Amino acid sequence: MKLDNVIAVRKNKKIYRDGEKCIKVFDKSYSKADILNEALNQARIEETGLNLPKLLEVKTIDGKWAIVYEYISGKTLAELMEENPQRIDEYLEIMVDLQLEVHTKRSPLLNKLKDKMNRKISQTTLDETTRYDLHTRLESMPKHNKVCHGDFNPSNIIIDENGTPYILDWAHATQGNASADVARTYLLFCLAGKNEIAEKYLDLFCEKSDTPKRYVQNWMPIVAASQSVKGNENEREFLISWASVVDYD
Repeated sequence: MKLDNVIAVRKNKKIYRDGEKCIKVFDKSYSKADILNEALNQARIEETGLNLPKLLEVKTIDGKWAIVYEYISGKTLAELMEENPQRIDEYLEIMVDLQLEVHTKRSPLLNKLKDKMNRKISQTTLDETTRYDLHTRLESMPKHNKVCHGDFNPSNIIIDENGTPYILDWAHATQGNASADVARTYLLFCLAGKNEIAEKYLDLFCEKSDTPKRYVQNWMPIVAASQSVKGNENEREFLISWASVVDYD
């Protein structure tokens, strides 16, 4: 297996291409449990019938854990948006339709979204009163069991040479309330400084899914808090500011 063609570099990992294989190699410091959970998520999502690169194997390379996937040739939706800004609306349609398809799926053995969020809220730097309020609000939200991607953004959607979309990176997949997944995508656009696109995305999703916008907005402080335990200082500061909003204004 050749590791001389780097196609992406992420925090604590590098991604290589070797022919028809895509190899994600993790740093030695990366949690083995998280790596194996990512591979398990991928295998479970494959069973739903969604379009995603097939999991081929999990192995160690020079003492580092690696996950080997099928290589999909094409461009990410993020690249297409940068290259063709006049087609943003068209690309958002593709993205929302894909996310709606994800939410139609069920995978009963995936981790529960609410359990994960409760754990993460407990790990935040928020004061005790705010944490208590967020835990209480999370428990009051409707309980669903829809597949949620957890990091659904244009960089994780690749369009192959035939125009077929594939969804990448299922490391954060859970089962739960779809509106939490939508709130996460909205915040990812905002973190990237793309507030106008974030609003367009949210409006389009709510229109296509017949979901009240306020319902998704009610998830945003909860999702922001759960995501604030990772990322760089600027991201944490932004997310904490969202998490501290008791009622969406």
